[in-house]
Order: sequence, then structure tokens, then C-alpha cells
Amino acid sequence: MPQPTADLTRLIRCACILEATARKPGNVHPEAAFSDLCYDDFVKAARVASPLLAESQQRGVGRAILDAVRATGETTASNVNLGIILLLAPLASVPANLSLADGISGVLDNLTQQDASLAYQAIRLASPGGMGRNETEDVSAEPTGTLLEVMRLAADRDAIAMQYASRFELVLKTGVSILAAESDFRENWEQAIIRLQLTLMATCPDSLIARKLGVDEARQSAELAEAVLAAGWPSTRRAAQKLIELDVWLRDRENSRNPGTTADLVAASIFAALRDGLVEMPPGME
Repeated sequence: MPQPTADLTRLIRCACILEATARKPGNVHPEAAFSDLCYDDFVKAARVASPLLAESQQRGVGRAILDAVRATGETTASNVNLGIILLLAPLASVPANLSLADGISGVLDNLTQQDASLAYQAIRLASPGGMGRNETEDVSAEPTGTLLEVMRLAADRDAIAMQYASRFELVLKTGVSILAAESDFRENWEQAIIRLQLTLMATCPDSLIARKLGVDEARQSAELAEAVLAAGWPSTRRAAQKLIELDVWLRDRENSRNPGTTADLVAASIFAALRDGLVEMPPGME
């Protein structure tokens, strides 16, 4: 059954912290940092953004996005969770008496041009890497369509925008199913989250890598992730070695291969599975 609205802050915070804590290849976690970003930044961001995102239904999706990005910027030195915020705001807006799959279309169809304007402000404020410029509905200008409409225009090049356009299909079908298939998520959550990351990266080449380095590099990351799974991860030594090799390959000097969009999709999938009661919260996260 869906979780009541009062629990949303806790569920959002838990999802974000679990995503950051799992030792996923190429991402920041407690044992791996970037020069400008560490695990504590993600924990701080989760704590300040979660209560604001939990009020997405009351604030409106666009306002919740902007408020959460502002709060994060006041707490951390760099763009920590923009993608997560963009994904979680509409999911957190689904009425508590509906599952996410049943309720997300109503949220998306009621997004407005004002939501788009506020989301654009948030994106400009976070200033994510590799954005470039677009001929239509560029974030440097005021949007002329609703948030759903402008996301549809970016869906072919950005996996987060694609979630809006596809009504969160990758998150609510693929992502949630992978987590729910873990026989004991409470105890084996890290293994389930790493499996989720590998599967999402193999299924949908990371669009952050594509923006920074090109589609071919993103496709190579997808092929390497698929090779880890095909080798029998997590049950074989060969797969364990391939996971290490993938991690090393993803951690280039400039962090250009950081699969950050995949990490955002992972966080959204964890939230969705927790919110709809498909997995149990791990010990210590209650």
C-alpha cells in the first residue's frame, strides 16, 4: 500500500542516502570522492531537500524543485542532487491514496508553464555540467510550454526528461522491479542497488556521460555494465573483476565518465519502491 504523505520526508531522505551509500562503480560513496564532491555532501543535500520535496503536492512541483535546489546550494558547494530533485518532485506529488504508477499521469498532466519557469530557474541555479544550448526551450530563456511539454522536447537527449515524457516508465517498471526482486532487500540492499545501477546503465546509456563526452562514450559505459552482469555478477570472481575494471574506467581524472544520471534514476527507483511498500527499509534507516 502507498505510504502516507507524513512519511515522505523520511522515505525521500532514506532513498537519497541509500543511493549515495551503495558502493556503485563510478559514483561518490563513503569510500570514493571527487575533487569537489564527497559522500557527506550527498547526506547533507538529502537532509535539507527531503522535507521540501515532501511538500511537492502542496508547494507545486516547480516551486518544490526550486526550493530544494536553493536549500542544497546553501548547504553544499556544488550541484549535488539536481537530477534527483527533478525526478522526486513529481513522484512525491502523487496523492497518498494512489500508487505511483496509478497517480503519476495526473501529476504530469497538470504541470504548468509556471512549473517549467521555476524548474528552469533551478537548473540555472544548479548550473549542471555539459548542458550546452538548444534551439527550442533553452533553459537560459523563459519556457513557453508546461514542464511536461519542455521535458518532452529534451527526452531524446536526457534520461531525466525522458522519465517525464514516458510517465516514469524506466523508474516505475524497470527500476522498481529490480529492487522488488531482491529476496531480502533489508539485508542485501547494497547488492540490489548495484544491480539496479548496472542494469539501468546497460539499458539506458548514461545521458550525463553522453552530454560531456558524446554518445559513443555513453554506449561504451553501457556495454561495460552489461559485461559485468553477463559475467554473473555478483556470484562469480570474473564478474567481480569486471566490476572493478568498470569502476576504474568510469573514474577518469576529470570525472567526465561519472554516471550521474543513472545515480539519479537509482535514487528515484529506491524512493518509488519504498513509497509503494515493495521493499522494506533497511535497519538503521527508520
